[in-house]
Amino acid sequence: MAEGAIAVTGASRGIGAAIALELARRGYVVGCLTRKGRGVEQGKIDSAIKGRLLNVACDVTDEASIAGALDQVSRRTGGLRGLVNNAGIHIEGESATLPTATYEEVMRVNATAAFVASREAHRHLAAAGGGLIVNIGSYFDKVGVKGTLAYCTSKAAVGAITRCLAVEWARDNIAVVDVAPGYVETDLNREFLRSDRGRTAVERRVPMRRAGQPEEVARLVAALFGEDIKFLTGETIYLDGAQGINP
Repeated sequence: MAEGAIAVTGASRGIGAAIALELARRGYVVGCLTRKGRGVEQGKIDSAIKGRLLNVACDVTDEASIAGALDQVSRRTGGLRGLVNNAGIHIEGESATLPTATYEEVMRVNATAAFVASREAHRHLAAAGGGLIVNIGSYFDKVGVKGTLAYCTSKAAVGAITRCLAVEWARDNIAVVDVAPGYVETDLNREFLRSDRGRTAVERRVPMRRAGQPEEVARLVAALFGEDIKFLTGETIYLDGAQGINP
């Protein structure tokens, strides 16, 4: 197993937790960056992988906190070999009355934090001879949905950040990929997705007639690290059951 770790932001629950656990199962050391510093907080962690999970406190809205967390992961594991920008929030609100502060909060967590974490990871990855950054975007980056202006805008920005960094950092052997899920069942939306309204919405909009699972996103992210295809960079990979192309 090579030295260094893969840092995952927002690793406490949902997709982030699934990614951290899947990477650890595949033999990677994972820096679990969470606000509370407790790491994965849901489900039972197999003792066989517990030692591969490094819990680090990190506030993704604080640049110094991000830089310090990545420095800590690098120092304690022998370097940084990858980053997953997963931390995110989803706040709905009608655009005509959406407070600017709410819009900026969503942008700060979903988009600005991804840029800052990538920027702070760059020196570590460049020093290691390269690496991979995976941004967790959303199929919402290309659709118009009522009440989700801030979220859609932030995820479109994630795609743009991915493309720009991929072009700029190719010379440093750093690949950047955007994984964009559709409906994925987590603690935050499970109640809605299992309601009559939620099931109807999914069955109507998603050709596969179901929501995805965090573990499916995690397996794709882990596969990107495992295959190490440096020529795959700057792209957005949609994982949405064909929802985004469904007329």
